[in-house]
Amino acid sequence: MNNVPVEKTDAEWKAELTPEQYRILREAGTERPFTGLYTDHDESGVYRCAGCGVELFASENKYHSGCGWPAFDDVAKTDRVIRREDRSLGMLRTEVLCANCGGHLGHLFNDGPRETTGMRYCINSAALDFQAKE
Repeated sequence: MNNVPVEKTDAEWKAELTPEQYRILREAGTERPFTGLYTDHDESGVYRCAGCGVELFASENKYHSGCGWPAFDDVAKTDRVIRREDRSLGMLRTEVLCANCGGHLGHLFNDGPRETTGMRYCINSAALDFQAKE
């Protein structure tokens, strides 16, 4: 991960991200279920933050949860994400953000595969860029 966190102005983010990426990463938006590029993606490689490029998830931790978004049972490294309480929409959830640029990625739930971590990182495809294994 970069030693210096990414800090950009709102105008810089808007210039660099697609409108959908901006809505999700900078405004905590959510994709419609089953519409994201990586929902049913099975290729080997790593998933990086679409905002800053830091590696967040490995394909080995991706699984088909049926939730409508890409799901992972763990992160690449624990210092790559920030987890914080989210009380929006009248419910209590755990929001997941990129630790490097502060971009909203999705939410964390405790209904993942019991044979691994038991966690489900429910992540928006637009918050990710995929890099295939060479």
